[in-house]
Amino acid sequence: MPPERHVRAKAPYAAEPELPPGFQLLTLREVGDAFAHATAHAADLGAGTLVYVGRFDLAEFALVLEPDEPLRTARHVFYAGMAALADALAAHAPPEKPMAIDWPDAIRVDGGLVGGGQLGWAEGPEDEPPAWLVFGAMIRTVAMGEDEPGLRPLVSALEQEGFDELGSGRLVESFARHFMVALDAWQEQGFGAVAKSYLAYLAREPGLRRDIAENGDLLIHRCEKREQERRPLLPLLSTPSWFDPEKRGPR
Repeated sequence: MPPERHVRAKAPYAAEPELPPGFQLLTLREVGDAFAHATAHAADLGAGTLVYVGRFDLAEFALVLEPDEPLRTARHVFYAGMAALADALAAHAPPEKPMAIDWPDAIRVDGGLVGGGQLGWAEGPEDEPPAWLVFGAMIRTVAMGEDEPGLRPLVSALEQEGFDELGSGRLVESFARHFMVALDAWQEQGFGAVAKSYLAYLAREPGLRRDIAENGDLLIHRCEKREQERRPLLPLLSTPSWFDPEKRGPR
């Protein structure tokens, strides 16, 4: 059945998000796949369309973008999306709750994996603007499995971490607002402002400094070494580290 715009879902769906100006909401039914739908129909949906699946146990969405810069640097929007997602979680987290990003795409709360982000784009020359980009994300809000508590200590859900009453709709609303803040900072201060926000969520290591290269690779500078280490981003974007294709959700 085709998706419907602003369709309120049945239980156990979450309430629809109320997005700021500039966004257009497209709600899929529970069996929908936000990222797959957005990438398949991005050219028709247009920039600012946020595809949302209102599940009770998972915040799942995908945002269509139409950048005006070459694909090589346009992929930097992935970092803006990840920073906005982490900022949205941090804004609703209990006091002093640790939040971290496993480079490049996974998000952990107090050490437990809750989900992450991914990026898709229209194929084309690296030195030309792509027809579209799609930033997608999934965050586990409620643990629905049958595992005993503590059996999988490196896996978690927002409910288990004390995010009281933060449903998927409110999280997506918060993401949209933080994403706009990230884009404004990018426009006014350059990508360095976005990179700083993203890198602040990576685990800190003494004697180590990180930067993001022009093509999105992670650059690592160690005090005891003259040569910098480069970790390519592009190969990792094709297979999100946090995603379980069998469960169609976070691992």
